[in-house]
Amino acid sequence: MNRLKNSQIYKACCYIFPIILFLYPLRHINMGLDLADTGYDYANFRYGLEHMDSKWFFSTYLSNVAGHFLTCLPGGHTLLFMNLYTGIFVSLLAFISYRFLTKRMEIPEVFVFIGEIAAISLCWSPTAVLYNYITYLLLLVGVLLIYEGLTQEKEVYLIMAGVALGTNIFVRFSNLPEAGLVVAVWAYGIICRKNIKKVVRETGFCMLGYIGAVFVWLGYISLRYGFTNYVEGIKGLFAMTETATDYKASSMLYGMFSDYIENLYWLSRILVFLIPGMVVCIVLPKCRKWIKRLICVFFSVTAMVWLYRNEFCKFEFYSDGDIYRSGVLFLILTMFVCLLRILTSKAEKNEKLLAGMIILVSLISSIGSNNRLLTSINNLFLAVPYVLWMLYGFCRKPDIRLFAAKAMSVMFLALFLVQSAGFGIKYVFAESGRNIIIDAKVENCGVLKGISMSRDKADWMEELAQYVSDRQLVGREVILYGNIPALSFYLEMPPAFMAWIDLESYGVDSLETAMDKLKIKISEGEELPVVILNCNLLSDTETNPPEDIKLSLIFDYMEEYGYIESFSNKFFVIFEAEK
Repeated sequence: MNRLKNSQIYKACCYIFPIILFLYPLRHINMGLDLADTGYDYANFRYGLEHMDSKWFFSTYLSNVAGHFLTCLPGGHTLLFMNLYTGIFVSLLAFISYRFLTKRMEIPEVFVFIGEIAAISLCWSPTAVLYNYITYLLLLVGVLLIYEGLTQEKEVYLIMAGVALGTNIFVRFSNLPEAGLVVAVWAYGIICRKNIKKVVRETGFCMLGYIGAVFVWLGYISLRYGFTNYVEGIKGLFAMTETATDYKASSMLYGMFSDYIENLYWLSRILVFLIPGMVVCIVLPKCRKWIKRLICVFFSVTAMVWLYRNEFCKFEFYSDGDIYRSGVLFLILTMFVCLLRILTSKAEKNEKLLAGMIILVSLISSIGSNNRLLTSINNLFLAVPYVLWMLYGFCRKPDIRLFAAKAMSVMFLALFLVQSAGFGIKYVFAESGRNIIIDAKVENCGVLKGISMSRDKADWMEELAQYVSDRQLVGREVILYGNIPALSFYLEMPPAFMAWIDLESYGVDSLETAMDKLKIKISEGEELPVVILNCNLLSDTETNPPEDIKLSLIFDYMEEYGYIESFSNKFFVIFEAEK
């Protein structure tokens, strides 16, 4: 390894690696048309509180502020430039992690680079969902500041760490559990056998920064929007769990731990192949080493083949589900490796601290989201490089008795890294599927300029954009239904009250309240909004009344104000009020 590090090629690569890590997250910024999450978030950034449900505005306040700032930058009204600007947050995550692990932890650059590429590749969530990536960024900053504060005994770093974690509450309100990182302060105190008063003092500095940040941001929001409005918005966040049960704390925790438990099935099958190799290496001391190694490699390869044939992993990359099981198994491996390192007496104290915080990050990342462990898989920027380095050290141990575990670890990591690379190269959010070719563009819509997508979507959007342009509907308010909230951003039509009213978290009572307010505005002379629906919703409503209560409310509203169908194609239908 030392000979490699001293080579001129390696030194040149060390300059190139950070550049690649900064650019790699931007590889798909010109690809894919998502009719839901991506454009929905960009519409919220552009149009803000006036056209957004208050509970989401306040519960993800700083994400919306940051997103709105991006829309004010050059090209911020287009999908291409917004993908570029939000993609830089992933670049920062990889770059900061790379610098820390190579400079402070002194892990060789090549291991960190490979690990960061894998972590970036596993970022399935669109970068438009800024409350995810800003959360990860501030969580990473908090972890690194706690590490520096404890290892260098600089209390100002602990205060700054508290500020980062306290600020994260206003990036996404469900980031409250991140306060649990204070456990690292106590764990490190136990490892270093610190005086209890010193540990309490360090905890106090963390909490000082945390509480201070909370009060500063809460004070600012209260002065600008009113404290009552903020409280009502957050209360609405808790109330939504009546309809969106997957947002309940119990559901989130159950989803997270049930996935770990479910994946123990695959882990137990790997052990079935691992144990015979271990028996050969331990019980048969007189057997030649090369024969033992060959047997262990055979069982390891057989295990991976068995996993593939039983659909543990897929190499089609049509959805995030293709990498889910291997991602969860890697999380289990991460926790095992980190826990083992913590319990190893020879490990340095600062390394134990980092290992413990990687475990905390892996657990905390999934809390506050209804995506189960996918959010933890989306945030492996510290975990992958660290695990690669630890397993490299493990594989260098000459003890033949460990060879079976070494072979199985190498085989699984090879499978995991190959899957990660394939997923990162091929997967494009909302455009993945069999026989989908992303080579078409919409030429008559400025927001979508330079974006490649599937031919069907390009045809639908081009027809819709042409009609909106011909009718001069740009700037008109719109009601969208059928999981097409992104049209608000793409067509530059602000939502009348909420872009994505299909969401379970947006209850029927919320829609009724919003429509009552809209009717008041109409009575005061405000122009009636345009209504755009997904055609698939209308297939059964021609002969039977819609069973969807929200859709029924929209139809009742259109009937009351005399709306007529003015445009339709294979995917969208537009209704406008008769003048």
